[in-house]
Parts: sequence; C-alpha cells; structure tokens
Amino acid sequence: MDNVADKVASATPPSIAHRVKGLSDRAIAWIFVAPTIFILLAINIFPLIWTVYLSFTNYAVNRPNREVKFIGLRNYERILGDADTWATMQATAHFLIWTIVLQVLIGFTLAYLINKKFKGNDLWTTIIVFPMMLSPAVVGNFWTFLYQPQIGLFNYVISFVTGADPSSFSMIGDIALAPWAIVIVDTWMWTPFVMLICLAGLRSIPDSIYEAAECDRASKWRQFWTITIPMVLPFLMLAVLFRGIENFKMFDLVVQLTGGGPGNLTTLTSIDLKREAFEKWRTGFASAYAVILFVTVFGLASIYVKALNRVKQR
Repeated sequence: MDNVADKVASATPPSIAHRVKGLSDRAIAWIFVAPTIFILLAINIFPLIWTVYLSFTNYAVNRPNREVKFIGLRNYERILGDADTWATMQATAHFLIWTIVLQVLIGFTLAYLINKKFKGNDLWTTIIVFPMMLSPAVVGNFWTFLYQPQIGLFNYVISFVTGADPSSFSMIGDIALAPWAIVIVDTWMWTPFVMLICLAGLRSIPDSIYEAAECDRASKWRQFWTITIPMVLPFLMLAVLFRGIENFKMFDLVVQLTGGGPGNLTTLTSIDLKREAFEKWRTGFASAYAVILFVTVFGLASIYVKALNRVKQR
C-alpha cells in the first residue's frame, strides 16, 4: 500500500499537489461528500420542488404544447372536496389500520414463542420468515389463484371450517370480502418482518432483570406486563412506523390481487394517484395529490417519531 501511495503521489503534478496539501480537513471532507449531495439534490429535492410547482398549474404531460396556467390552490380544493378522494382515503385507512393491528399482534406473539428455546427453533423461524422473501408481484399472483372460488385452496379451507359451499363466495370479487382479502395477504407476507423486530427486542432484555423479578416473587404475568412489554415497546413502535409508511404507499400487491376493484372499493391512494397521473393525464392535479399525501405521511411520521423518542427516554 505504501508503494502504491508513493507512486500516486509522485505522479501527481506539483501544482495540484500543492493545492491539495493546502486544503483543510473540512475542505477535503466536503470534496468527498459533494458528489453524494449533488446526486441527492438531483434525484430527490429537485423532483419534489418541481412537483410542488406543477401542483399550482393545469399542466398535462400528454399535452406539452398547451399553455401552462397558474391556477393557485384550485387543484387542492378539487381534491379535498372530492367525495371519491375521501372514499379512497377511507379504503387506505381501513387497509392501513387492520394490517398494522394484525401484524403487530401476530408478529409479537410469534416472536414471544420463538424466543422460548425449543427443538427446531431455527427451522420454524426460517419457515415463518419465508413469505417476506418473495416479491409482491409473485405473492399477488399466488394468492389470486388461492382465492379462486372453483379451484382455490383458501375457499376449501374456509368450507372445511364453516361448512359453506366453496363456490358460494369470492374473496376478491365480493364487495364485503375484497378489502379483507388484501389485508389477509399483506398480513401473511409482512408479519415475519414485525416478528423479527420484536424478536430483536425480546433478546435484548437482560436475563438478570427476570432473575431479579423472580427473586422478588413476581409472577410470569407480572413480569410480562412490567418488564417484557415496556422494554419491547420501542421495537414495536418502530415496526409500526416502518409498516405504516410502507402500507400507505402500497401499490403492486393490491394491483395484482384486485386491481382496485370491485368497482373502486379497494382503490388505495397510490393506485388513485397513478390513475390520475398516467391514465387521465392530469399532471397538475396528480402533483397536488402527491403533495397532500407527502405532507400527510411526513406530518404523521414526525409526530410518531417524537412519541417514539419519548418512549425510548423512559
């Protein structure tokens, strides 16, 4: 390494070597960081600023020659006053809340059971984690076949449990069942993710705390509520944050399963935004829609992170 460094130093022109030698550590650090900052500005910041600008115009990308007019807050007023938009928000909230509740409950339960050492622990952990290794497109197609009324295994399992005719209902075609169909699939796929985070939290609790509690004759139930839950709570909240952000952006899995149907019943905000931007070609309107969603997610996440930090400091 010393020989290579000497060769590079000797090959450097004296004028450049003198300039580099005169740079401070701070200047050298900025030289290394500058390309990353430039890429970040080009990929993230500039498109965000451009989207905010387009949200105040009537721009349509399929009609670039049309005069672009500044229309102020009209796009925002149309979005917030549209009943279909609020129905989409409601569908997204239904999907978001139920998936998080089920994934946290099931994920924590699995983590608590796996944390107890038993024979075949590693094998069961691998089997449980397997769904989250698959692509959402693969999972969507896989569950579409499972949900088929005539040949789907899911309907036959429900028929075996309840005695109902397998062909008497369709999970992805029935108005009452379609929202729950996507909740079931997302829960099946991402519960292992929550389980792993909870498992990390459980295994971070020192055994000495439980030993001290046993010396004080605390029951298992008491230990669970006064030691396990408080110490795992930050990990649970972190899992909720990750899954909440990801499920708010959910797109590919729902498109593969229901395509937003029946009707617009399972049309989430991400699907509705895609339709406005690339099917109806209302670019300015879609930009305002995207800004509203960004502000909503960013605002809720900021409040939640503050609550998470307070829990960590206890």
